[in-house]
Amino acid sequence: MSQQETDGTIGVDDEGFIVDTEDCEAREAAYRERGTSRPITVVGNPVLHKECKDVTEFGDELAQLIDDMFASQKTAEGVGLAANQIGVDLKVFVYDCPDDDGKRHTGVVCNPVLEELAPERRVLDDSNEGCLSVPTAYASLARPDYAVVRGQDAKGNPIRVRGTGYFARCLQHETDHLYGYLYIDRLSKRDRKDALRQMEEGTPRYETVPNG
Repeated sequence: MSQQETDGTIGVDDEGFIVDTEDCEAREAAYRERGTSRPITVVGNPVLHKECKDVTEFGDELAQLIDDMFASQKTAEGVGLAANQIGVDLKVFVYDCPDDDGKRHTGVVCNPVLEELAPERRVLDDSNEGCLSVPTAYASLARPDYAVVRGQDAKGNPIRVRGTGYFARCLQHETDHLYGYLYIDRLSKRDRKDALRQMEEGTPRYETVPNG
């Protein structure tokens, strides 16, 4: 396997968006095999409830964190993972997520910012949402079915990522994490209470960090 395939390098399309749908299996496996799975932090842990620090160093330490995040995401059977979900106070998330057409997207975004959508692009999708940091709980949450995130890749290069459907939800969900918001913070008081009840009654299928 060439270095290009193993270091996560990917191309850009004619509109300036990264091409994150090619060699997904090989790229994800390369990240994961270099990484070490870590336990997941859950709601109530202070690192999840504040804005994370910007990534300013794009070197070996960040590369190892990204590898660990892919390993942790795979262990927890997730489709997206933010750094603070493994207790790291940095603005970076990884994803390995299908869109509504079944196309797989795999990548990394540092210092993500959601772009404002034009009114005609703000079509809401009221689907179920879950979170590795709120294990075993799900709730319906309306989000735009299209999202564009700009940020940087693992080497500090500027990138833009776009997604539709389920992948758009993932991009919004993970960006929220890095600014201190869980999806349950966007629910009504009643629905949030119900999600927390589901979490209390369930048993996570992966290792979590106990709060307190």
